[in-house]
Amino acid sequence: MAQKEIEVILTRQLASCLATPVFIVDAAGTLIYYNEAAEELLGRRYDEAGEMPAEEWGSIFRPTGRDGTPIPPEDLPLTVAFREGRPAHRDLWIRGLDGVDRHVGVTAFPLIGQAGRHLGAVCIFWETTEGGDSALGNPRVPGGTGS
Repeated sequence: MAQKEIEVILTRQLASCLATPVFIVDAAGTLIYYNEAAEELLGRRYDEAGEMPAEEWGSIFRPTGRDGTPIPPEDLPLTVAFREGRPAHRDLWIRGLDGVDRHVGVTAFPLIGQAGRHLGAVCIFWETTEGGDSALGNPRVPGGTGS
């Protein structure tokens, strides 16, 4: 594994301590980590999935809108945060690698280091218990009680 920037290393360390699902991509757009909480929703342990190029992670979970229409990878919040350098949010449906469909709220933001260096992007997400694109409903953190 190539040496990562300190900000990316620290972000990964923080993510590993959180009960909120977190997904991190590096400056090349490659998935470099998702935490244990994300494993539950994505249907596979990170150790088994490993790093993935953007072309793969952008489609492997089959993201769709409320009506089942596929969401192109370029419209996913993580891609928007990565490419446009701005936060993005969207409710969508994914199919985990375990074959289970899940409704998730997704918020992503760019990872910008000292001196404005583009280091990648971070995505936090959670399973929601209600349908609909506009309301998050009652977010449910794996292993948690929701809010």
